[in-house]
Amino acid sequence: MARETPRISFEFFPPKTPGGTDKLLNEVRPALSELEPEFFSVTYGAGGSTRDTTLGVVSAIREKDIAVAPHLSFGGSDDEAVAQLLQRYRDIGVRRIVALRGDRPSGMGGATLVYANELVQFIRERTGDHFHLEVAAYPEIHPEAKDYDSDVRFLKGKFDAGADSAITQFFYNVESYFYFLDQCAAAGIDKPVYAGIMPLANYANIRRFAGNTGAEIPRWICQRMDGFGDDVDSQVKFGTEVVTQLCQTLLENGCPGIHFYTMNQVEPTREIYHNLGLRQ
Repeated sequence: MARETPRISFEFFPPKTPGGTDKLLNEVRPALSELEPEFFSVTYGAGGSTRDTTLGVVSAIREKDIAVAPHLSFGGSDDEAVAQLLQRYRDIGVRRIVALRGDRPSGMGGATLVYANELVQFIRERTGDHFHLEVAAYPEIHPEAKDYDSDVRFLKGKFDAGADSAITQFFYNVESYFYFLDQCAAAGIDKPVYAGIMPLANYANIRRFAGNTGAEIPRWICQRMDGFGDDVDSQVKFGTEVVTQLCQTLLENGCPGIHFYTMNQVEPTREIYHNLGLRQ
């Protein structure tokens, strides 16, 4: 049975320009705050390359007394640098972290710890139960995973290390999510796995993201999108309908909540949210 009140959260990335940051903090964040998400998350670039800008965005959101979950990885950082960042987050009232392995930037040397389960264990050792720890899950298998079963076991290792819940890579095949949940249950995982959903707002970009992450865009969606040619408005309208139906199916069949990858845009995330009737 689906939860009466599904958990809804929104993800941002740190903008590269002052203008982008101003728009995010003064236009996008306030508009999406009206939808009353449980939290916002803020990504962390390859190897921690956006650490300072991530911290800046997180701090600005916290100044409004809003729940925020910074992404954190060990890429390019030693133990003490990560410990200092955790303390900084504690100082500003952060209670949730998205713990990731992260990617190493080209040319950067190895860090002391790399894998997400090691980061989860490190955070627990340094901060106890202060943070709710989210980790990543891959219904369509991580691109570097040996096989499906080993990928599920790796997720279990993150939970065994102390993670509280997981957020999936974005997907558009609802069957892949529920099959993944079945395999997680068979492996002894009893923690919630929230669906990560990326609105189909920029089809060209999403195809590129999918190619980089191993996420599958169903052929029928690609054919319809390609059929619209340069008609971006029709692509967005169709994409919004598709993602709305995807989210409805997920929530009606027991998905505990949805994490929207907003790409720092209000729409179509807000429209999808309202289509779902989540706020009466």
